[in-house]
Amino acid sequence: PHSGYFIGRVLSIVSFSTLQVFNAKTAELLSHHQVEIKQSFPKEGWVEEDPREILQSVYECMERTCEKLTQLNIDISNIKAIGVTNQRETTLVWDKETGEPLYNAIVWLDLRTQSTVERLINKTPGRNKNHLKHKTGLPISTYFSAVKLRWLVDNVLEVHEAVQSHRAMFGTIDSWLIWCLTGGRNGGVHCTDVTNASRTMLFNIHTMDWDPELCKYFDIPMEILPKVRSSSEIYGLMCLGDQSAALVGQMCFQDGHAKNTAGLIALLSLSFQPVMSDHGLLTTVAYKLGRDKPAYYALEGSVAIAGAVVQWLKDNLGIVQSSVEIENLAAAVGTSYGCYFVPAFSGLYAPYWEPSARGIICGLTQFTNRSHLAFAALEAVCFQTREILDAMNQDSGIPLTQLQVDGGMTSNRLLMQLQADILCIPVVKPSMPETTALGAAMAAGAAEGVSVWSLKPEDLTAVTCEKFEPQINPEESEFRYARWKKAVQKAMNWETTDIFSSVPLGFYILGSMFMLIGAKYIAG
Repeated sequence: PHSGYFIGRVLSIVSFSTLQVFNAKTAELLSHHQVEIKQSFPKEGWVEEDPREILQSVYECMERTCEKLTQLNIDISNIKAIGVTNQRETTLVWDKETGEPLYNAIVWLDLRTQSTVERLINKTPGRNKNHLKHKTGLPISTYFSAVKLRWLVDNVLEVHEAVQSHRAMFGTIDSWLIWCLTGGRNGGVHCTDVTNASRTMLFNIHTMDWDPELCKYFDIPMEILPKVRSSSEIYGLMCLGDQSAALVGQMCFQDGHAKNTAGLIALLSLSFQPVMSDHGLLTTVAYKLGRDKPAYYALEGSVAIAGAVVQWLKDNLGIVQSSVEIENLAAAVGTSYGCYFVPAFSGLYAPYWEPSARGIICGLTQFTNRSHLAFAALEAVCFQTREILDAMNQDSGIPLTQLQVDGGMTSNRLLMQLQADILCIPVVKPSMPETTALGAAMAAGAAEGVSVWSLKPEDLTAVTCEKFEPQINPEESEFRYARWKKAVQKAMNWETTDIFSSVPLGFYILGSMFMLIGAKYIAG
């Protein structure tokens, strides 16, 4: 049978390249391979990856997966389409003449651009972080690609010189992989799709193209930008931002369908018209499944740190050895014992967009132990999802009756039950949790000229699911959620770049300076 061929990468604190091969008629996963990618942290708040290592990891995934297919007596010539799914905001610049990256890829949760963001906001009328939202659907934030690109041009000499000499090419990971895999400096295709473009702050989600005024605002030359295509067409390789791919994989093709990737990002599928959020959500392009097909838009809520909090408990605190252990620890106590954990390690994203927030653990008593902390960490994932879905309900006017979930953390049954309890609605988990990969394969196989995968609802393969129903009363859920909101307020405005932002502290420091100067003068 014809197979859909997927190349993708999943980003968190641990980063991977993953390749999965699907049967296009049954959606069966035939084979896969995964390679871990190292992340580097040159300074506090900085997160980088080596673009060469990313590319090499994809090559390795392709080779190993083809070997496995051959061992299964599957003819790799049956592979009919390749789809790329990637984390959308990670940014890099390379030299089109040499084919070499000019700096490491700056990862989506990197915070080095905070001063750039503040400078940009300061030049807007009323210092409004939503100044560009009417065109982009996004607030001005460290999260998105344009400010990362601006930082690269301002701070990396090689990037600045390449831009000046018209040798620079900008892209997110999809653009880098597609350009390299279609020939690189020997005719490589420099493109992206609408879902990735819509996360740059340089893309107008109404005109569905790069916007000259936005590029002028960020002082970015349009010649370095990739050509924007739909999410499902042939142009060497097909690409799709990871969360939008999962929306397709979850078959969210109707208004009001919502999916959540293990608490990291939640999307509500809308319609042909973008809806601007009044409650801290992003308006983004969900997908455009064909060159001549209409674009669908979605409301999205992004959480800086959710599932990665488990990795933090394991690697930084050493209180668990595996993700399985955290479930067992939390299940053993069944409560956080009044402990609340706000993992705002990189600030807070939706619905707050507060980069100065920092992580806190509060409500501790002498009886609090690591099991309670494990439970609080899982609850934190659920509370963050609740905040986003509450905002979605207010913006869309469409109350959700259930939430579809995907991602690796869906294997944690306690987390799934907690999510249902805190949301007070059922949580539905598909039997194949990696719907990001499936969605990329579906979109690739459905492209005109490939046409081995039908996206018509009547033709879609039924996916078996497990449903988690709420098991606590709504009053208990609301009480715990209110305490979480109180903890979030304690995490706000923790970090500040201005030492004089606190008036009493400013007077104290200035007074101390004058006293020292006076004492030196008297002594002299």
